Amino acid sequence: MHCLVGTILSMSANADRVASEILLYCRAGFEADLAAEITTKAAQLGSNGYPIATANSGFVRYVLADNQPAHTLQKQLAFETLVFPRQTLVAFPPLAHLDCEDRISPVMALIRDSGWSFERICQEIPDTNDGKALTGLGKSIQKALESASRKCGALRRKAGKRWLHLFWTAGDQVQVAISFPGNRSEYSNGIRHLRFPHDAPSRSTLKLEEAWHTFIEPAQWDEVLGDNMWAADLGAAPGGWTWQLVKRGMNIYAIDNGPMQASLMNTGQVEHLREDAYSWQPPHVLDWLVCDMVDQPARVTRLMSTWLEKGWTRRAIFNLKLPMKQRWHEVEQCLELLHQSVERSGQRAHVRCRHLYHDREEVTVYVVIV
Repeated sequence: MHCLVGTILSMSANADRVASEILLYCRAGFEADLAAEITTKAAQLGSNGYPIATANSGFVRYVLADNQPAHTLQKQLAFETLVFPRQTLVAFPPLAHLDCEDRISPVMALIRDSGWSFERICQEIPDTNDGKALTGLGKSIQKALESASRKCGALRRKAGKRWLHLFWTAGDQVQVAISFPGNRSEYSNGIRHLRFPHDAPSRSTLKLEEAWHTFIEPAQWDEVLGDNMWAADLGAAPGGWTWQLVKRGMNIYAIDNGPMQASLMNTGQVEHLREDAYSWQPPHVLDWLVCDMVDQPARVTRLMSTWLEKGWTRRAIFNLKLPMKQRWHEVEQCLELLHQSVERSGQRAHVRCRHLYHDREEVTVYVVIV
């Protein structure tokens, strides 16, 4: 009888441990925007839940109502369709008030109860100053945690490429989560770090490079970003984005009243036209249009829409500078305007939008006519 009671108590405890949250990382300061996006999209999928977002924390928790498992919703919220998240994970509620002398035992208890198996353990922190102070915490327990996970059969060589994530928000608080291949960022903390090229004219060059990595598969680069293609860079000066195009062997119309970097002009690949980007028209159909102008997002979107409607370019990457408030609403409106424009033209287009790591108060949009 004693054993039966113990079994019932154990099953009851395990039943309360449901991965009923979606954990999402973001740039600090964009929590409200991410919360608005995830709430909107979850509601469109018929989900009943609510976000928990703290300003400048660098993450958002979306909690499903009635302790419902989060796996199905996380799968429906395809990572490539989301704008503000850097990472999206299925998570248990946080483990709080951990004993600093033994952080591993409660984590292992949760892992065993979950029944999860995984191929990697990722120790992660918010991208904030407070988060960076926790950098060494995960490393200090990584080997012991891997050993314990192997012994209980959770950490395996082949486990469907699933990864376990431990997201530390304080020395005594961690959220245990899991990610799935094809629906996550493959980078630690959801951040792709790029090295600034010493000869590039501005750090904005990293925004276009990251956009290419984010939106274009590596196997397609030689085809999509090939030699002798033609591109336009609207608002080009001093040439941060033009520099990337030159390195790919393209010929570029650089449209800006400001000066361009001399070394770019010496390549012979750049024609600098001191004209208004809103009135200039290309002399022929281009392979690429890129644009990183500081202007109202709706106005930039209308300009991009004109280019797409008239068939002046096959692909475009452009940034939308966002307001300080209701940024998700602004993004929604701009993307809807873009979709309507493409439909009017009778074309079909693939559109993606992402708040990249190297973006600040802006998002990057990628459009390809298909």
